[in-house]
Amino acid sequence: MPHDHAGARPRSDDDSAALAPPLWKLLQATAEALHAVRAGQSGTAALAGVTPALRPGVQALLFQTLRHLGRAQALRRQLAPRNPPPAVDALLCTALALAWNPDEAPYEPFTLVNQAVEAAKRHPATKAQAAFVNACLRRFLREHAACVAATDADPVARWNHPAWWIEQLRRDHPEDWERILRANNAHAPMTLRVSRQKSTPALYLQALSAINMVASAVGRDGVELDQPQPVQRLPGFADGVVSVQDAAAQQAAPLLLQGLDLSAPLRLLDACAAPGGKTAHLVDCLPPGAAWQVTALEIDPARAERIHDTLQRLQIRTAPGTSTGAKADPPQGASGQPVSGAVQVLVADAARPGDWFAASGGQPFDAILLDAPCTASGIVRRHPDVRWLRRASDIPQLATLQAQLLATLWPLVRPGGRLLYCTCSVFRAEGDAQVRSFLKRNTDARLLPSPGHLIPGGTDKAGDVRDNPPGDHDGFFYALFQKAPA
Repeated sequence: MPHDHAGARPRSDDDSAALAPPLWKLLQATAEALHAVRAGQSGTAALAGVTPALRPGVQALLFQTLRHLGRAQALRRQLAPRNPPPAVDALLCTALALAWNPDEAPYEPFTLVNQAVEAAKRHPATKAQAAFVNACLRRFLREHAACVAATDADPVARWNHPAWWIEQLRRDHPEDWERILRANNAHAPMTLRVSRQKSTPALYLQALSAINMVASAVGRDGVELDQPQPVQRLPGFADGVVSVQDAAAQQAAPLLLQGLDLSAPLRLLDACAAPGGKTAHLVDCLPPGAAWQVTALEIDPARAERIHDTLQRLQIRTAPGTSTGAKADPPQGASGQPVSGAVQVLVADAARPGDWFAASGGQPFDAILLDAPCTASGIVRRHPDVRWLRRASDIPQLATLQAQLLATLWPLVRPGGRLLYCTCSVFRAEGDAQVRSFLKRNTDARLLPSPGHLIPGGTDKAGDVRDNPPGDHDGFFYALFQKAPA
């Protein structure tokens, strides 16, 4: 994030610093993005509306604001018990979230206050309340210790999550709930997956070391960077040598394929595939020369296009039958069925196999990956808006959808085949409880050794799978089911 802004510190002679946007403008745009999130928009959508020149700085400020929003809201209530207009409230909470802890503040607190007042003066929605903003924030500077102490007893302020979320974690993970909340408020590491077909983690670590990037191996295929980097700076990224993929998500493909005869022709399904990282990892784990067909489903055409982009960068062929039509596909086979050794991307609802099963080949699958829609409660540190967008009622609604997908896809698994159910959630309704219910309904299903719930931030959990990756990772859930032989 740029540091040399008007009002922040003297400008340098550096041209890039001289062209950097003023801090008040960044704070103004951050407050507008926060207001959009509070109105129900995702952080991604809110940031898409920010001027490109401001977007990198605003994203950094918005993420920090969202990670400290519970504390900021409690402080704002201390300073102004009556709710101010939404735009004013968003600006106040932005400034308070960024300034309340001087050790983590991106700028000196007095600088943030000065520039927030300037932002209020320069926006039509807040101009009339600029004096009010100034009074609240100046009082905060004067009475900082007392204001913070007065909010310490508020669990929402302490943990920066909604009260219902905190209570749900207490019930679901009585021994780990505090650890999960702390991990959610930290920065996630940037983890890469090295293509098995093109390199190895050891070789890639040497390539990183040659350009002075510090990294370490994680899991079978992963490399964790000491500091996040733009993907354009990563050796071999454009050529598909590496992909950005969290260590927990990297377990999906190897877990699904372990125990299968990879020398035999395989039909594989990735049921909710966008943006295509797990689809690509499945292909990467298959031996060269193997006969396989992979069908990747995605209900949203725009997100299906992201699968194409991922596969194209990784130089993985797409098969005929792809329904987006935006990328050139190889000639269709005489049978009209997908060509072996290529991924078929279909824009379709996995819960409606009548719309896509025949196009995929019409035969049962050897293995199905169901990365089901979920609350995303395990990836909050990467998407800090999620905690403020979700509602407690989302959990049972999504659990119902997950159960429907399991019920629909299980009949499409061949006898002796397997289905891997996973979510990027730490809530048990989307994990353990879903598994118990599924096994009760399907007596032909057997639960194979699986990681279960992976707690974000580390792996000191004793799991059923010995190769759980060391190091940092997102919150995830895995359950691997095998269908009884015929």
